[in-house]
Amino acid sequence: MATIRQDIEVRAAAEHVWDAVRDVAAVHERLVPGYVLATRVEGDVRYLTVPGGNVVRELIVAIDDEQRRLAYSAVEGFRLPLTHHHASFQVFPEGEDRCRLVWITDVLPHEVAGDVRARVERGAQVMKQALES
Repeated sequence: MATIRQDIEVRAAAEHVWDAVRDVAAVHERLVPGYVLATRVEGDVRYLTVPGGNVVRELIVAIDDEQRRLAYSAVEGFRLPLTHHHASFQVFPEGEDRCRLVWITDVLPHEVAGDVRARVERGAQVMKQALES
């Protein structure tokens, strides 16, 4: 399984960043505006509409306020030929107005890791900009 880790240094308080990450119904507004166009949540399932009209179905696996950790799994609707996807975000404070957002994504098959890495890196840029504004 390929693992992609992205550490994002954010100039914002950990509480602010965690509040945006854990708000699973507002990804398109608070975390990755433009990268995700719309979000709908039904129980533990989140539907993300992305540019081009694809709808990605994700299972929200865990929201842990104590650890400031969100885990999710994309299960349907991706453009890449994925057979497995699991990811997590975790927020670590680094002072009053700074934190580190760690995004870890596991995917199969290994051959798509490069494409997934490029998407994670672009998503991290959008996220950093949104969280710092």
